[in-house]
Amino acid sequence: MAAIELRGVTKRFPTADGGTYTALKDLDLTVGEGEFCAVVGPTGCGKSTTLTLVSGLEQASEGQVLVRDQPVTGITPTTGFVFQQDAVFPWKTVLDNVSAGPAFRGVPKADARAQARDWLRRVGLTGFEDRYPHQLSGGMRKRVALAQSLINQPDILLMDEPFSALDVQTRSIMSTELLSLWDQTKPAVVFVTHDLEEAIALADKVVVLTAGPATVKAEFGIDLPRPRIVQEIRFDPRFVALYEHIWTALRAEVEEAYARSTAVAA
Repeated sequence: MAAIELRGVTKRFPTADGGTYTALKDLDLTVGEGEFCAVVGPTGCGKSTTLTLVSGLEQASEGQVLVRDQPVTGITPTTGFVFQQDAVFPWKTVLDNVSAGPAFRGVPKADARAQARDWLRRVGLTGFEDRYPHQLSGGMRKRVALAQSLINQPDILLMDEPFSALDVQTRSIMSTELLSLWDQTKPAVVFVTHDLEEAIALADKVVVLTAGPATVKAEFGIDLPRPRIVQEIRFDPRFVALYEHIWTALRAEVEEAYARSTAVAA
């Protein structure tokens, strides 16, 4: 059984002039149990829309969105979502931010805080329990966001360019930490990114979307060994070969999207 399946999915949005905008068209995508799937494509092609459909935040205009063979009709507690901008509560301490999920689900406060301390240890934030988000670096806030999501032990983890605002060095470190955390519970992951190197370094499978309206152009299995250290795996000759192969498929879509944007601007 697939963890996630999109069958012939089309998504349209109303526009201000009374028309419609088609973000996705006839998109088919399958993600297996415990599989790490990275989705790449040109800017504005519908990558984030794909995540909102799987999460239940939006409904498909046509086609089916399934999680373990069940139609997605709304938000489910077994799906975690890590956004580009972290969703930490600025008025809560780090400990209270991470324990909020279990507490909301009815876990006694003492147990929720004990679970939160364990996850803060896993993400390297022991000693920062009483800090507030504004007292943390960008990388630390991302660790809090990961702990917030993973403490709920999601079966499905959706990630929308979660590290894009970080500097290159911190981004690589966070990517390696993400793989270590993912390996502990192995949720099915859909990771959206503009960075093809990041996609290859993290994923079991890279999916290339076309310029909008998006559909799947190609899928590529990533046969790099695990465990991976993101800072080092990029030097593997197989990594370089994969990058060249996938970029050949992605480049045409990036060029098409750019040509459209410049034509509109003109």
